[in-house]
Amino acid sequence: MLIYLLAFVGGVLTILSPCILPVLPFVFARADQPFRRAGLPLLVGMAFTFSAVAIAAAFGGHWVVRLNQGGRYVAMLVFLVLGVSLLFPSIAEALTRPLVSAGSKLQGGPPVESGIGKSFVLGISTGLLWAPCAGPILGLILTGAAIQGPGARSSFLLLSFALGAATSLGIALFAGSKIFSALKRSLSFEVWIRRGLGVAVIMGVVAIGLGWDTNLLTKFSFVNTAKAEEHLIDGLRPEKPASVLAASVADTQPALDDEGPFPDLSGAVAWLNSPPLSSKSLKGKVVLIDFWTYSCINCLRALPYVEGWAAKYKDAGLVVIGVHTPEFAFEKERTNVEKAVRDLKVSYPVAIDSDYKIWKAFNNEYWPAHYFIDGKGRIRYHHFGEGEYDQSALVIRELLKQNGAQLAASEAISASGAGAEAAPDTANQRSPETYVGYHRAEHFASTEAIAHDSKRVYTPQPRLSLNQWALGGSWKVGEESALLQTAPGKIIFRFHARDLHLVLGTTKDGRPIRFTVKLDGTVPGDDHGVDTDKNGAGTIQGHRLYQLIRQKGPVEDRTFEIEFLDPGVQAFAFTFG
Repeated sequence: MLIYLLAFVGGVLTILSPCILPVLPFVFARADQPFRRAGLPLLVGMAFTFSAVAIAAAFGGHWVVRLNQGGRYVAMLVFLVLGVSLLFPSIAEALTRPLVSAGSKLQGGPPVESGIGKSFVLGISTGLLWAPCAGPILGLILTGAAIQGPGARSSFLLLSFALGAATSLGIALFAGSKIFSALKRSLSFEVWIRRGLGVAVIMGVVAIGLGWDTNLLTKFSFVNTAKAEEHLIDGLRPEKPASVLAASVADTQPALDDEGPFPDLSGAVAWLNSPPLSSKSLKGKVVLIDFWTYSCINCLRALPYVEGWAAKYKDAGLVVIGVHTPEFAFEKERTNVEKAVRDLKVSYPVAIDSDYKIWKAFNNEYWPAHYFIDGKGRIRYHHFGEGEYDQSALVIRELLKQNGAQLAASEAISASGAGAEAAPDTANQRSPETYVGYHRAEHFASTEAIAHDSKRVYTPQPRLSLNQWALGGSWKVGEESALLQTAPGKIIFRFHARDLHLVLGTTKDGRPIRFTVKLDGTVPGDDHGVDTDKNGAGTIQGHRLYQLIRQKGPVEDRTFEIEFLDPGVQAFAFTFG
């Protein structure tokens, strides 16, 4: 029950959020009408539309994002007509005839039977404009819905959030109605009030159309609702028992089960830093198998810990083997892997698993994936993805002890990676890994649809919603990447994260490709990544992951743009941190 209350309170807080401000004029434009016949239906329509769009966005995928973007344009048109009708009722009625005559009749006169329906329709339009506004609480609900899949619980959480927002807006609308009525009784300013509301509505449409609702207003906001929501989440999170809080990490020993025999390693096409190894030759050693690929940001961020374990426990009998299994075609080339291993200073053995034979032997499905094998050649533990490094270190120590190693007191591994290997800012990461190739592309927002394996000139949409991206210029989009045909060409991404990375490469002639990066239309300055300078300039030399943005200040929705000054670049995937 507590989680539903949290969702409701999160919705209530949206009235203080900057991105709700452009919506308020649309709500107050009905302040002179009876609340039960005008304000209440508008709020019900608004909550209904928001809930429907949010639920569909959580469960439906990319097509809903595109549908919602189109709905926003329709909603902006509806309210632009409403604003004009508030300013010039006669002109609006003459221009729009039956379509906007209903809007112009909202100016005055006693409410008629159909007024409820009109208010409900306006509420639906308001819900389309309001839907993209999200804080940490809504993000938490949407993330849970995406992970757990469709269900009544997620749907009711989203409905609770919408009802909370509608409640706070209803209170504001009710108070506004009283003020509006008092002004009408005491002053003959009804015409000017309506015109003022008309101007406010039109300004709201302009603010949303230009993106001020998520950019400019945020910078001038005096209330940080995101921080308030984060504190609320922390405050309502169930407390751990004192006994758990008092226990040290060393007291929590993971369960070490027997998960089967150590599979054969003969499927490697080559070995780096070592002669070929086998499960038989490693009998009597504790082995850590690390499935990784060098352009994977999650693998890179785990790398400092794997290297730390290899160095710390080598003399105690630990053997670390990095199994390099490619995600993209360029990672199958031995020369690329060799260069990456040198650049990353990986010193332990690396098996090049370009044919996925070792991957299949382990029945693995993840990057990174860690398998822990005891001295008897049995898999005793596994961990998929980043994190839980202390837990993994405990497993290594326990297996070494079982193998007869004498270990000193436990000490944490100091693993502070730099650049792309640095730990992510997960609290502020709201953008997912996004592929450019059509096989897994999502949230594509150029005016033209993706042409599979053929050249096409693309035009970015003028305004992108969060996590939408677009191509500009002449590109050939393949299954796993997009290839720039003629320069210049650009990629634009609306993101929310501290770091932005892009997996890039050059054509086989190997010529360097120049590029420039912008953040919200200007040079990145101190927010540049390790592969760009303050002016946003950089060069692509080889296939790898490039860190293009690392924000030093507050993290918010930003628009990233990269323009390539030479043809032949290949773009594969965006990752964030």
